[in-house]
Amino acid sequence: MVATPGQGAAESAAILDDAASTLMNVWSRPHNAADVPVPSTQLRALFVLERGAVNISSLAAELGALVSSASRLCDRLEASGLLLRDPGRDRREVSVRLSPDGEALLHRLRVQRREELALVLELMPAPARDALLWGLAEFHEAASKPETDGGSFSMLA
Repeated sequence: MVATPGQGAAESAAILDDAASTLMNVWSRPHNAADVPVPSTQLRALFVLERGAVNISSLAAELGALVSSASRLCDRLEASGLLLRDPGRDRREVSVRLSPDGEALLHRLRVQRREELALVLELMPAPARDALLWGLAEFHEAASKPETDGGSFSMLA
């Protein structure tokens, strides 16, 4: 499918869906490399923790997991040296955060993702690359707007 000017939203959505799939394949290639020491579920938890320390319940909610599952996941990440636990003042609420090794892993993955994306972007003509980046910025802005029409996209922000 090829985008054409004046195309309807449904046709554009189909093209975007295909393009997003390709983008996600390129973007996630470094995550699946042999030198990444954790599976994708654990990696997803690390990306959540990249935003800052959280308690296990919040991490579970973010991952859509049971608290017990999130706790076991944290056990594995702690054993791998990628996560640190910080006991709270009352010792009942434990927060988890990235360790320096966890931060280094995510930094390395970010660099590799950007290199993968740059390789593809370099293959594009400059006007197409500029149009893509402008369109993605506009898409991000539209998806980040507060919900106004009862749609389901407000959670994308």
